[in-house]
Amino acid sequence: MPAYNPYFWIILVAVIGIFLLDLIAEWFNLKALKPGLPGEFSDVFDSEKYLQSQSYTRTTTRFGFVESSYGLGLFLAFWLIGGFNWLNGTIAAWGQGEVISGLLFFGILFVVNEVLTLPFDIYNTFKIEDQFGFNKTTMRTFLTDKIKGGILALLLGGPILALLLWLFSTELLQGNAWLWGWGALSGFSLLMAYLAPAIILPLFNKFEPLEDGELKDAINAMASKCQFPLTELSVMDGSKRSSKSNAFFTGFGKNKKIALYDTLIENHSTSELVAVLAHEIGHYKKKHIIQTMVIGILQTGILFFLLNLFIANARLSAAFGVNPPVVHCSFLFFAMLFKPISKILSVAMSILSRRNEFEADAYAADLTGEASSLITALKKLSADNLSNLTPHSFYVFMNYSHPPVITRIEALRKISS
Repeated sequence: MPAYNPYFWIILVAVIGIFLLDLIAEWFNLKALKPGLPGEFSDVFDSEKYLQSQSYTRTTTRFGFVESSYGLGLFLAFWLIGGFNWLNGTIAAWGQGEVISGLLFFGILFVVNEVLTLPFDIYNTFKIEDQFGFNKTTMRTFLTDKIKGGILALLLGGPILALLLWLFSTELLQGNAWLWGWGALSGFSLLMAYLAPAIILPLFNKFEPLEDGELKDAINAMASKCQFPLTELSVMDGSKRSSKSNAFFTGFGKNKKIALYDTLIENHSTSELVAVLAHEIGHYKKKHIIQTMVIGILQTGILFFLLNLFIANARLSAAFGVNPPVVHCSFLFFAMLFKPISKILSVAMSILSRRNEFEADAYAADLTGEASSLITALKKLSADNLSNLTPHSFYVFMNYSHPPVITRIEALRKISS
């Protein structure tokens, strides 16, 4: 690479710098692990389970470091030996147009990445998650999920990628490709948010209607109380893959659906489950979903506007050994250049998300008339998922979309006092 190319050095420093920043955050987080169990959790953790949660944090952190180091090494090696130029030149020799060439370029990178990272996915699922009692996945289910994911990437990602490649390669739009790309990707994202619960999620999990009884009556009563347009209440077979618990709701307008993991129902009382769902409804009532969606669309617009400025930048392409610039390579190279800004935006969105979690907790406490059920539910979820009870503040700042559970509990206790 030419030593005077500023893009080469900017991207190299950014990629390595972000890796080191994440490494520092992880090191601080491990140092923050405390031998003594916080008194707040003595009713759901015993000393053995607490030590297990700390061991889980250490194991997953160290494994994540090895995996990210491996990924960084592969990327740098492929870049510095001229791999991007070689792959682009090989595809160009096949004589296809920009759209087909671009699809082949990203398709080959996707498949190679999946193959090279497959051993890590297998080890994480069948060694680490199994070691700590979480994994319920069979090898057949694991491989089936991989195949389904690849097919969905082809059927859903392929067409939108082909459209974006065409938009930025055609001369018909006269510099307005970024506007059309922004609109296309935003529309696609909204469509996926609508289709995912109805079409995509059932490809991976079974959803059964929640049985009549105390829990269903309590949830429906709560939804009616806060005028939440609940149209479907189902149970998802989360235990098919993991013993970890969760709940979520989906849908637009007056068509809201709530899904509970079967593991969540097994481990929590009716009042705790109602409190958890009241928290989720709080996100809807406080307009957090719309807020996040609008911010995401605006960020996409800015991203495409900047992409339009760099799509034909010869020096950016030359930093990766590709000359002259081609649209599909410029997509990837711009993503590398945008990486520092992307990291900053991610941290900013996490700050906003943590604030929203406090608001949703407060809404749940107000709706149910008490905070103790949500507090107990949060503590049980921490124990069931072997959560880190004492994360370092810098690691939280860099990575957490939710506040540490102890912080959420303290805020809830202030509300109820």
